[in-house]
Amino acid sequence: MRTFLGAAAAAVLTLSTAATMPADAGTLSGHAAGLSWKRVDLPHSHQSLRGLDAVDAKVAWVSGDDGGVWRTVDGGATWKDVRPDAEKALAFRDVEADSALDAQVLAIGPRGQSRIYQTDDGGRTWALRFKNTEATAFYDCLAMFPDGLHGLAMSDPVDGKFRVIATQDGGHTWKKVDPSGMPKAKDGEFGFAASGTCLVTAGVKDAWIASGGTAARVFHSTDYGQTWSVAKTSIPPNADGGGVFSLAFTTSKVGIAVGGNFLEEDNGRKMTARTGDGGATWVRGGNVGGYRSGVDWVPFSSTAVAVGPNGTDVTTDGGKTWTAIGKTGFHSVQCVGTISTTCWASGPDGMVGRLRGLPKG
Repeated sequence: MRTFLGAAAAAVLTLSTAATMPADAGTLSGHAAGLSWKRVDLPHSHQSLRGLDAVDAKVAWVSGDDGGVWRTVDGGATWKDVRPDAEKALAFRDVEADSALDAQVLAIGPRGQSRIYQTDDGGRTWALRFKNTEATAFYDCLAMFPDGLHGLAMSDPVDGKFRVIATQDGGHTWKKVDPSGMPKAKDGEFGFAASGTCLVTAGVKDAWIASGGTAARVFHSTDYGQTWSVAKTSIPPNADGGGVFSLAFTTSKVGIAVGGNFLEEDNGRKMTARTGDGGATWVRGGNVGGYRSGVDWVPFSSTAVAVGPNGTDVTTDGGKTWTAIGKTGFHSVQCVGTISTTCWASGPDGMVGRLRGLPKG
């Protein structure tokens, strides 16, 4: 069932966004006025890009559903194909990058298709660091902690609990986390490999997992993923393809969740939630323009950007209200920077965007 949902999600989203490409004019208000996407697409590629990690305004990595991995070091003006050559058929749904040289990519899928590769030379060579051997595991997301050494990857439930593996050496080795610290999953509960943000980290040791299907919940760990608590959200679950798709935390306490049902891409009512206590409780956020697969905070602000197949929404009040800024469909979004901020997005058919109009400092 999980494999079908993953394949169906990719097919539905690719088809639904193909006709909504460039028009990015929207009715804007307040600090969202003037925001629009500048396209910096991959050349000669039609892969769906759900893996995205930006290092800064110049360096970003994206990965695709047909074994593709690309890197730019000039803000998207040019892209270099740096895929692991031997694995062209794998679906790389998540990227974690530390620099223009150091990155990890997660391939999703049943059994041995779920893998983690790592490079330290900009993608010239890759090392296989993890290959799943559990028959019922299906890995969805990968996240590293701010120290660059600790990291987690999560799978849909195995034996009734979400499976988590952890690294303490920057991704060189991975070990299964003792499942006794993970609450039981509901029957039919799973994660979405939609944007690489169903698992996120913030602070020093905090991590969160988003779920969907028969439950729309958020799991929270304060000890590098060893033990977890779980809380309901206001986002409605849906066994056919709904729930929480993406999380973003600006501190260890303040976070946003977005989601919906990928089979109802224009329904954005009740599809955001927010927390101020690290995810112990969630309250309903403002409505958005439709199902949203990715969200991220603009650093050091109350502004966040959410993307989905029918457009982009921006909040400037921590998720209470949202404003539509365009109809171009993206899967994933990430905002980076300190003195100046850049938001990147990736989507179907090799699409990549950079958000224009953000404050410079």
